[in-house]
Amino acid sequence: MNLMESPDWLANEVSDIPPEQRIVGVVGAGIMGAGIVQVAAAAGHPVRLMDVRPGAAASAVEKIGTTLDGLVRKERMTVQERDALMARITPVDQLAELSEAALIVEVIVEQLQAKQSLLREIEALVSRHAIIASNTSSISITALANGMQYPDRVVGMHFFNPVPLMRLVEVISGAETATGVAQNVFDTARLWGKTPVLAKSTPGFIVNRIARPFYAEALALLQEQAGTPAELDCLARSAGFRMGPCELMDLIGHDTNYSVTQSVFEANFGDRRYVPSLIQKALVDGGRLGRKVGKGFYEGTPAPVPDLAAGPLPAVEVAGNGCAAQRLADWLHTADVPFSTSANENWIGLRIGETELHVTDGRTAIQLAAQLGRQHIATIDLPLLADAGGAIGIAFAGCMPAEARHAAMAALAACRLKPVEMRDVPGLLVARTIAMLINEGADAVHQGVCDEHGADIAMKLGTNYPAGPFEWLAQIGVAHTVTILNHLFDAYRSERYRVSPLLQQRFWLERSALCMRNAEGVKI
Repeated sequence: MNLMESPDWLANEVSDIPPEQRIVGVVGAGIMGAGIVQVAAAAGHPVRLMDVRPGAAASAVEKIGTTLDGLVRKERMTVQERDALMARITPVDQLAELSEAALIVEVIVEQLQAKQSLLREIEALVSRHAIIASNTSSISITALANGMQYPDRVVGMHFFNPVPLMRLVEVISGAETATGVAQNVFDTARLWGKTPVLAKSTPGFIVNRIARPFYAEALALLQEQAGTPAELDCLARSAGFRMGPCELMDLIGHDTNYSVTQSVFEANFGDRRYVPSLIQKALVDGGRLGRKVGKGFYEGTPAPVPDLAAGPLPAVEVAGNGCAAQRLADWLHTADVPFSTSANENWIGLRIGETELHVTDGRTAIQLAAQLGRQHIATIDLPLLADAGGAIGIAFAGCMPAEARHAAMAALAACRLKPVEMRDVPGLLVARTIAMLINEGADAVHQGVCDEHGADIAMKLGTNYPAGPFEWLAQIGVAHTVTILNHLFDAYRSERYRVSPLLQQRFWLERSALCMRNAEGVKI
């Protein structure tokens, strides 16, 4: 019998026990462990919580009770429901008291040797059919299972904080994990009211891998002095992100965020896509770890980026066609700004008076000015704004007169947009960040880490992004995404911006289909 494909031992041993009545054991009574206990008990499981620290498990159970009391006061659950849930939770002092569990989830310190040691202790106590899961956020499931008698039953079950509220669970299969074990944990997570996604055990899994560019591109722009943390955060929020990259890193903690980036970088043998930032290292070295110590990029609440006074509005024209041009037209319409269109232009953007504002394709404004032989050239960021009145990045060619720059900024303000002037860098903020998130998602799918749907679901639920990488790809288009990445590669000559093979294939498929359509048209 091949346990990798057909774990009959699992089905035969537990088929007589209803799923919601199987005992769940949790090792580790921290915030994450307590959250897992709460959701498992809410789904009807008898749950046993163990921690090596004396009294820690009992204290965690008390805190769960306090949390549930708050839900009762808010009328989100009844007293009877609260009492029934608490009655299903038992704090225990010895690992041996988890021996009857059908599923044990370890939630201890994020260290390989400590977790390996614990998993081997658990394996010696439980029955053959018990599943052993790790809540690790970055450690290889294959490595954790190495040396165990039955590595086929070890699986990753990565929850997100706060567990009772965050819906996503990454179900991670190591090299030896039986298919049925991963499916069992997937089904269990759904029973607990979660949205699980299947992933292969690779550095960062899905979320921590695909999310790296959200931080990395902002840090790179700070290194280039392209904008301030407040400006970059303002631009990201206007593009639909709930928090900007700098304020999010402050919230996570720079020591934690830097450590994850470093571990992903090292696990990928120094791949330049994941290189840690000197800017963030300086923050960590200086003790500016973020909100938990009262200082990071910010001290207290960041000051808002000031609005620019609107000036007189000259003639406005939307150039080009496609998603970006349509979004620009929609904004102007919402803002009651009169405009004309010129769909036959070979560029996309706004013409305001004599100034052309090109939606960035990864080239700098000065590069465009030189190639086009024009002086009044600027680039604007990808128009992904959810509402008119949001901020949009803009960069001017160095040859553009100061008076013309001021006039363009004032005209954008008159269009109910909030222009944020950046240094003239390739791709500005939103375009390069979104393109890199798409690229990372494409590589994850290309390498079999997850499928496209899983990548989109994971990033929206695990990070609260406004869209997943493949949803953004559908909006922006393969050709424009690849063009941005290629121009970033040309500008920096860094492997960081290499285009995923999956995107390259789709780009050439589109080109091939277009050529064939054109050829057929010629024949007709």
